[in-house]
Amino acid sequence: MKKAINRELHFLTEFQHFIIASKKGKRIKKDGTKINMGSIKKLESTYHLLQDFMLNKNFQLRIKILQKNVREISVEKNYWKRFYRIFTDYLYDDLGCFDNYVGSVIKDIRTFFNYLTKDRNLTIGSFHQNFYIRKENIQILTLQPEQLESLIHTTVFDNNSRKTMLKVRDVFVAGCSVALRYSDLINLNRSNLQVYNGQYYLVTQSKKTNIYTQIKLPEYVVKIFKQHSQKKNRLLPYFNLAQLDKHLKKLAEQMGWVQEVVKTRQKRGKAIVIYKDVKTMTNYRFCDLVSSHTMRRTAITTMLRLGMPEHLVRKISGHAPNSIEFHKYVSVAQNYLDLETDKMFAKLEITG
Repeated sequence: MKKAINRELHFLTEFQHFIIASKKGKRIKKDGTKINMGSIKKLESTYHLLQDFMLNKNFQLRIKILQKNVREISVEKNYWKRFYRIFTDYLYDDLGCFDNYVGSVIKDIRTFFNYLTKDRNLTIGSFHQNFYIRKENIQILTLQPEQLESLIHTTVFDNNSRKTMLKVRDVFVAGCSVALRYSDLINLNRSNLQVYNGQYYLVTQSKKTNIYTQIKLPEYVVKIFKQHSQKKNRLLPYFNLAQLDKHLKKLAEQMGWVQEVVKTRQKRGKAIVIYKDVKTMTNYRFCDLVSSHTMRRTAITTMLRLGMPEHLVRKISGHAPNSIEFHKYVSVAQNYLDLETDKMFAKLEITG
C-alpha cells in the first residue's frame, strides 16, 4: 500500500527552512557567493511580519503541492491573489508602510517561492510572479557644494566646550567626501590610509559588496584622518548610527541649514506629504532630515556635479553600471548643473 503524500506544507515552517538554507550557504547568490548577514536579517524580519499578519488577520498561510488539475490550480491562483491583496492592505493600512518597504517585503516572498520551485523542485505553481513589487522614488537629500565648503572651513565648533560636535563635523566632512557606506567609513583604520608617490589614498573593501576602492584624498580629509589616528588605530571617532544621526541634525541646525523642505513618500504609487507636525501641517526643516545617508549621497552627487565621469564615480561608490539608485544621483546632479547653466545664461542676457 502506497504511503499518502502530504500535499500541504506549512508556510512559516518552510520559510524558516529557507532562512536556515541561506545562513548555511545551501542557498547562494547567482554569482556563487554566500548570502550576506544583512539580507538574512531582512528575511528574518519578513518572517516575523508574516507571523504577525497571520495572527492579526486570522489568515492561514499554507502551500499546496499541485497536481495537473485545472480546478485545483484555479482555486490556488485565487488563494494567492487574495493573500496579496489582504497582506498589502495590512502593510499599508494597518502598519502605515510606504511603497519601498512593501515592495521589499514582497520581493522577499517572491524570492522564497523561487527557492521552493527552483532549488526544492516543488510543483507549487507560479502565482507569486503576479505579486507586484512597488518601488518608490524617494527624495535624495544632499548638501550643495557651497554647504560642504562652508562645513569644511567653519570654526563654529573649534572650542573645548564643543568637542563632540567637532568630532561629528569631522565624520560628516569625511563621509561627504569619500562616498563610502557608513559601516565601511566608521571602521577605517591606519592600514586603509596609504601613500603612493607622495599622495594619500584611502584603500578599502566594502563589507556589503566586497568591492575594492582606492580614493585619492584631498588635504582636508587627510588632516582629519591623521588627527584622529594619532592616539587610536581608527581614522575617525566612533559613533553608533542612532547617536550619529541625532548629532548630525544638531550640527546642521547650528550651521543654519533650517530652510523648509517638503517631504513626500509614496503609497500605492501616490505621493503623500509627510509633515513634521501633522496637527499644524508644519513641514520639516533641512536640518531635521540630515542623517548618515546624507554623507554618501552628498559625496556621489558632488563628484558628478563637479564633472567627474559617471563610470569613475561608480568605481568609487561601488554601484553597478545599471544601478537604478545611481541613476537617481545622476538626475539630482543634472538638475543642479541645469540650474547653474540657467544662472550663467541669465547673467549673459543682463550684461548683453
